[in-house]
Amino acid sequence: MSNELILVKYAPEIFLKGQNRGKFEKKLRDNIKKKLEGLNYEFITDQGRYFIKAENIKEATERVRKVFGVAEVWIVTEVERDLTAIKEECLKRIKEANPKTFKIETNRANKKFALNSIETSRDVGGYILHHFEGDLDVDVKNPECLVKVEIREKAYICTSNDKIKGVRGLPYGMNGSTMLMLSGGIDSPVAGYLMARRGVELNCVYYHSHPYTSERAKDKVKELAKILAKYTERVNLYIVPFTEIQLDIMEKCRPDELTILMRRFMMRCACALAEKYGVQSISSGESIGQVASQTMEGLIVSTDCADRPVFRPLIIMDKEEIMDIAKEIGTFETSILPYEDCCTIFVPKHPKTKPQLEAMRKAESVLDIDAMVEKAINDTELVVY
Repeated sequence: MSNELILVKYAPEIFLKGQNRGKFEKKLRDNIKKKLEGLNYEFITDQGRYFIKAENIKEATERVRKVFGVAEVWIVTEVERDLTAIKEECLKRIKEANPKTFKIETNRANKKFALNSIETSRDVGGYILHHFEGDLDVDVKNPECLVKVEIREKAYICTSNDKIKGVRGLPYGMNGSTMLMLSGGIDSPVAGYLMARRGVELNCVYYHSHPYTSERAKDKVKELAKILAKYTERVNLYIVPFTEIQLDIMEKCRPDELTILMRRFMMRCACALAEKYGVQSISSGESIGQVASQTMEGLIVSTDCADRPVFRPLIIMDKEEIMDIAKEIGTFETSILPYEDCCTIFVPKHPKTKPQLEAMRKAESVLDIDAMVEKAINDTELVVY
């Protein structure tokens, strides 16, 4: 392996965890190591910093930056904790960048090193000015090239161009679990990503209405779950057969009530699966006022069926904000594939937008609710990513 390493900087939020900080750090380390499985790598802890040596540094960097809790990754060069070696590597970096202005920024964590941070920066900067051929000035406020020096058991050098943004958040698996109602649209994968980013373990449920929705619609959702799994340790996708429930509602209830009653059954099925598999909460991609079923009244009526907390991380976002996140995390192109899910196939022309809870309870009283939910759960298919 070369002397290039990955420096991992975790989210500042983890520093604020007090006595629990160690648990969060351990979970983050474990999650990083799981993400690197299959690669030839070495995980190094040097005075509180995480470094990774990897044979395939590009692949390792791409995996690590997607670990929740990682704020930044830097590609650094490791040299001996020696002033001459540090000077030479910094000069090499400046020559490669060929800037007009530069700055040296030192963090001396190892107090055995003779010079303090300011003295090191001054000494290295003077060396560069003396040995660089061409016009070069120091600019401490807005340098064209910032060279960072970390002095620990070894010394590590990088420039501002070596920084790669991480996904931040909290280590995955630290904050319980949720059952995400995953459709084939843009919103719900983003909601799942945001929940996972807060350390919540992700499970997904998809409602399939064969033969009214095609296998391509199911494959689309499977692909979305697979993309989400790139950010998590694994994703359980529960595919619930929903056709009989929808047809029964259509046969026995008013057309304008179909959408909200369907949402109530989706909530019941999600809670039943959560109960069966020990999942603590439900999540959805609903955003207030976005569609007919997502009015305040509609959300109250659908939440009435839940027996555990229901999280809606997109509730105050507009579509453009949601789409921006979808593009960033890689779900957007899959979400816009033209394969309709059960929500779009069975939407009435004039759905009820302000349903009343008691009226909806009365409307569905003609249905054998428990038997319908039980059959759907018993026939559920599980796919693991």
